[in-house]
Amino acid sequence: MSEFPVIQPRLEDIAGQPILRPLPSAQCRSVGPFVFFDHMLEKPYPAASGMNIDQHPHIGLSTLTYLFEGQLQHKDSLGSDQLVGAGDVSWMTAGKGVAHVERTPQALFDSGSTLHGLQVWLALPTTDEQIEPSYAHYPASSLPRSSSMGVEICLIAGSGFCLQSPVAVRSPTLYAELQLAAGATLQIPVEYRERALYLIEGEASLDEQGLPLRGLLLIPEGQTPTLSACTQSHLVMLAGEPIGPRRINWNFVASDQALIDQARQRWAAGDWPSVPGESTRIELPALRRSGKA
Repeated sequence: MSEFPVIQPRLEDIAGQPILRPLPSAQCRSVGPFVFFDHMLEKPYPAASGMNIDQHPHIGLSTLTYLFEGQLQHKDSLGSDQLVGAGDVSWMTAGKGVAHVERTPQALFDSGSTLHGLQVWLALPTTDEQIEPSYAHYPASSLPRSSSMGVEICLIAGSGFCLQSPVAVRSPTLYAELQLAAGATLQIPVEYRERALYLIEGEASLDEQGLPLRGLLLIPEGQTPTLSACTQSHLVMLAGEPIGPRRINWNFVASDQALIDQARQRWAAGDWPSVPGESTRIELPALRRSGKA
């Protein structure tokens, strides 16, 4: 059997927060609806510091933020103002247009904290790209979990492993956090055509192939490989049905280039809903050719 393909992430920096980003890449533009995957690396912030991303726009996607450690304050142009803690799901659907900010909450800014987590973007189906924007917060206690034979699963979004998340995804999706004790195994089911694993901590293998630490391993359609933990391991699995080609330009995702061009023009002109109480914003970067996902 040939080796499973692996996407090595590139290291980015967003407002001083180090990020590993395996999606999108030249090798793989998307996995199911997932067109963007950011691993916010463990970053200790001393007192009087924290992450601060000023208001910026989105179209055509849903953002999902899931933290392992720390907290973020989410504010958006819908009037949402939500404290997001470890294990919660922050779910914002941009639709035809939304703006938001993400920052370390004041209490942790004052005391100091560590931030560690994931943010993914899920492209909306073409029929939903221009829907009204919305926001929902799902506390950690609302997410379904299972535990058996050394394998703990938390279903962050979608359905799979006989679990159903309350997060209101709009296309067939699986997004799960996996915790395996040393020696535990888990067969990866054939529930979706596109699947991938990302190893956050530990040492594990898939059908004898070692998983790269903090790299995205792609699972070919139709295969049912076995995940084995050599040490206690922490992973996430993302999967879904193909969403179709998407263009990505800055924070905009769309099936039609005209929607991206329109969004760029609107943000540049200041013709965009603003986040209440916020005066600073991230300006539109220089035009670059849109990539396809």
